[in-house]
Amino acid sequence: MVVSTDLSGRVRAGTSHGDWVRCARCGDLLYRRRLLRCLWVCPGCGRHERVTAPDRIEQLLDAGSARPIPAAPTVEDPIGFVDRIPYTERLRDTRRRTGLDEAVVCVRGDIEGQPVVLAVMDFGFLGGSLGNGVGERIVAAARAARRDGRPLVVVTASGGARMQEGPFALMQMVKTTQALGELDRAGILTVTVVTDPTYGGVAASFATQADVIIAEPGAHLGFAGPRVIAQTIGERLPPDFQTAEFLAGRGLIDAVVPRHALRATLAQLASVVRPAPEPEPVPAADLVRDPEQLLARDPWEVVRTARRTDRPTTLDYARLMLDGFWELHGDRQGTDSPSVVGGVGRLGGRPVVLIGHQKGHTTQELLTRNFGMPGPAGYRKAIRLMRLAAKLRLPVITLIDTPGAYPGVDAERDGQAWVVADSLRVMSTLAVPVVAVITGEGGSGGALALGVADRVFALESAVYSVISPEGCASILWRDVSAAGQAARTLHLDPQALLRHRVIDAVVAEPAGGAHRDHVDAADRLARTIRGALTELELLEPDHLLDGRRRRFAAFGALADDGVAELAGEGVAG
Repeated sequence: MVVSTDLSGRVRAGTSHGDWVRCARCGDLLYRRRLLRCLWVCPGCGRHERVTAPDRIEQLLDAGSARPIPAAPTVEDPIGFVDRIPYTERLRDTRRRTGLDEAVVCVRGDIEGQPVVLAVMDFGFLGGSLGNGVGERIVAAARAARRDGRPLVVVTASGGARMQEGPFALMQMVKTTQALGELDRAGILTVTVVTDPTYGGVAASFATQADVIIAEPGAHLGFAGPRVIAQTIGERLPPDFQTAEFLAGRGLIDAVVPRHALRATLAQLASVVRPAPEPEPVPAADLVRDPEQLLARDPWEVVRTARRTDRPTTLDYARLMLDGFWELHGDRQGTDSPSVVGGVGRLGGRPVVLIGHQKGHTTQELLTRNFGMPGPAGYRKAIRLMRLAAKLRLPVITLIDTPGAYPGVDAERDGQAWVVADSLRVMSTLAVPVVAVITGEGGSGGALALGVADRVFALESAVYSVISPEGCASILWRDVSAAGQAARTLHLDPQALLRHRVIDAVVAEPAGGAHRDHVDAADRLARTIRGALTELELLEPDHLLDGRRRRFAAFGALADDGVAELAGEGVAG
């Protein structure tokens, strides 16, 4: 292996043959200028070569927009470390070789016109290790983001904490964590871009604490690297272990994004959470608030319509209603449930967080999505997105369409009841407007886990029930064929729900049902939600929370003044 340099003279690893570089993965001989145009991604096999921090900044930021962020001086050799050479000498040699003063470069700049603060780590500087200098620079970048109100984007590349700085390096994990905590309190979006490799103290602090985590293909992220694992416990790792693809499949990161798409992705994220100066005017919604104005229908027929697989799903509505929708993935605990989806987007110019159950249109989709029945991971994902919305002060929209929470052994073992209860509590305390819409089936607690809202609507062919008609018939009639009779008794149809004030209004569907015209159905739904948000955003957070509490406290209470007053104080019958 020969060390070669790119056109600007910065060091880059690769097998060099003059103007040609051999790919370390596929062995193709690549013309250097072409590789540079490809952002140092092999056009044959897609291998993402490491790039320096200055190169990365040039790739991501608009030309001429980068402005350095100064950082306070730090103690460079806190423990007087010497191995083969003194640490001070090693620092001096590294600085001369790389042209950098530390393993991270922090700047203000713009990505496709969107202002950001960018902190880029450089593996070529002592393995991108986290020491006093890096920690102080990450803190300075976070302070700049908070002061300017800009998203913080951190591009990671690190072998871990810097051994030559001993316990001082270890303390930087807390120092940087606290800096990101300040951004949480300030409501500033944080994004991590994971590049290969990211390990140790960086992985276990600011790299994995961002609101959104994306990674380049093939990038490795973990606490202990393969060498440490092999030397410590003698265990060899599978080939794909700790790769971006492995982590995405387990809900630990949001997405794998190739280098050529990073710039557009970061610009979209920065844009979609930017407050709208003035939301667009709201057209009148097609709402029915008087139950007597609804056409009387057989509740069992409504159930059957609600279950149609050609009705729009949450992802259909997201695509049709929202501009710039970007789906977020994973519960950050090892699973990405396909039964619950969510992300950020703009509704009529207003940034929102959308969360909903996801079924599908084909048999394969239904199987993949578990028929829209989430296990604990699905609700953990939803809770994660709700908390992100609260941090960024964005309204939450939930779309409900599930037979119920998944009743399997694994779900029970993993605490299904606990996580549904947690979702109810989190939604009850969100200090941002929340609008819930039952778009199909609203089955039991699995539906209610996304239904604690300031405004609750139902589509014209939606249902909301304590149990499925079949389940009720099996238990009480001891005959599943009595499902139709059970449906008529459960008061689960929109007319009954409106009469009992379980919902605020019914959203009229296109002629024949939402399944006949997805675009029209989405337009009607969007107008309803936008109108509700326009009203709710006029309320202070305390008024929102108080109104939400009173709404649910009143269910089941007697209507006389004394009990109604108690219900308003949180006592429900």
